[in-house]
Amino acid sequence: MRNLIPSWIRVPVVFFIIFGAVEFFIDSGEKPAFIEYPAVLLFLLLVLLILIAIEAIVGALENVMLHKLDKEARARFLAEKEKSLQFTWLKETYQKLLGQKPIEEEGEIILDHNYDGIKELDNNLPPWWLYGFYATIIFAAIYLVRYHIFDGENQFDELETELAQAKLEVETYKKTAKDLVDFNTVEVLTSAEDLNTGKSIFETNCVACHMADGGGGIGPNLTDKHWILGGGIKNVFKTISEGGRSGKGMIPWKAQLKPSQIAKVASYVLTLEGTTPANPKPAEGDIWVDETAENSDTKTETTTETATE
Repeated sequence: MRNLIPSWIRVPVVFFIIFGAVEFFIDSGEKPAFIEYPAVLLFLLLVLLILIAIEAIVGALENVMLHKLDKEARARFLAEKEKSLQFTWLKETYQKLLGQKPIEEEGEIILDHNYDGIKELDNNLPPWWLYGFYATIIFAAIYLVRYHIFDGENQFDELETELAQAKLEVETYKKTAKDLVDFNTVEVLTSAEDLNTGKSIFETNCVACHMADGGGGIGPNLTDKHWILGGGIKNVFKTISEGGRSGKGMIPWKAQLKPSQIAKVASYVLTLEGTTPANPKPAEGDIWVDETAENSDTKTETTTETATE
């Protein structure tokens, strides 16, 4: 085998087989193993050097052996080596795959047809074509049974499975990616850390119009139950993000604050309701009632009464 394949092919092939095995057995994430782990690169380089050294040693031993042979034996050895390097085994395999008879035996399969001196040979179908045809028949039978008789999972099922999995992954990601929050998904934050951050943002950006205690100045009083653009976490979040009334309301803060920051300051603003500021501004807007909460309470009461009855 060594004489059939030259060293300039053997060495790279063996090297890349080892390289592929290393990549397969070492889980290095998206980066190749030899980049993630420098020691792997050193190992692969060492393997390459060993392969080159082996080829050099074998070549040197072969030359020493040739010098010990007489002229005739050396010529015969070199001739056999040159013949083996011509990939005669590949040519023989190719001929077998064609399934044709040698030229000297074609007389046995010549048909009686003769068209202006052109004769026809009764060759069998090439084995590669015949076996390939049989393989398609077997594949078709398996496919028919698997997908049309036993209703195997098809591409539509795979798509639905992948979409469901992707939806779960998106929902999981949204739970950890706070800056993806928006008007529809925002919820009241109650942790001390979030509220303290919201208070810090409020004292930095909002006291000029609403005062530090939320009593109101240029902007409305935030401590009463009256709201100009609606109360509740969703409305307050939207007002801070998109701004107040056109021409006379608050500027939109979505360019200066991240969604997670807006959620924190909106949650802090809601904690100001019911507090007593030093100089409260008269109420503006309408008393806001959370209809969602009311409906939820009503449903709860109805369910309780029904259970009691």
